Amino acid sequence: MMPEQLTLIAKLTAKPETADDIGEGLSALLVQTRSEEGSIDYHFHRDNDDPTVWIIYENWRSRADLDAHFEQPYTKAFMDRFPELLRKGVELNYCTMVSLRP
Repeated sequence: MMPEQLTLIAKLTAKPETADDIGEGLSALLVQTRSEEGSIDYHFHRDNDDPTVWIIYENWRSRADLDAHFEQPYTKAFMDRFPELLRKGVELNYCTMVSLRP
């Protein structure tokens, strides 16, 4: 049986003075993340009402592929900056897509 595709929705809430830094960091991850073996897609959004909030929407072939993404040096380097950039912890939601099933 093939592993289920995994969707990760992450919410990053920046300190007001570092909100643009989060966007720059996410932009820097874009090409590398999308080129990873198990990456299906990777998108990030900025909240229209609160510019300190960033939402990441990404789909992975499997949980193992996402775990490998978290071990990449560029991912770790960005996440290591979270204590200085974020005003609260990252909110992570792991989901399984069901709408496309036959």
